[in-house]
Amino acid sequence: MSRVAKHPVVIAKGVEVSIGDEAITVKGPKGTLSTHHLPGVTVAQEDGKLAVQLADPRETAFGGTMRALLANMVKGVTDGYEKKLELVGVGYRASMQGKSLNLSLGFSHPVVFDAPEGINIETPSATEVLVKGADKQVVGQVAAKIRGFRPPEPYKGKGVRYAGEQITMKEAKKA
Repeated sequence: MSRVAKHPVVIAKGVEVSIGDEAITVKGPKGTLSTHHLPGVTVAQEDGKLAVQLADPRETAFGGTMRALLANMVKGVTDGYEKKLELVGVGYRASMQGKSLNLSLGFSHPVVFDAPEGINIETPSATEVLVKGADKQVVGQVAAKIRGFRPPEPYKGKGVRYAGEQITMKEAKKA
């Protein structure tokens, strides 16, 4: 068994876990998430913990993955996930209009991004965007999609970047 799969997932208070034949569903204060069973992996609920067991101890490929997915689901429905993006550049701005994010990124037109279901987008300031949600994968995907509208360029560093992201700057052309 993999080292990650050996550790049980502690179920927080206020979280309900139902293990069915097709899927595992986790319900909590921030929402409901579900995932399908991976081949060769069984999940058991005992004493407020989720334990992952493998059908064949030599086949450990999915054990750690299943445990990590379950841990992410439990954390997502209790605390939620958040990604912060920064807009760097003259005139680069973000604003919310209902459920749509309106980005001014130096193009001749504004970029409008509609938030998918279960994702909450906030703009605390004109140059910051917060992406929040219960599903870690969807939060990361939405943040990557917003960053993809104008990735940071290596000469001046302008663009949309993750908070704390280091951009390796290139030296300009010499005359």
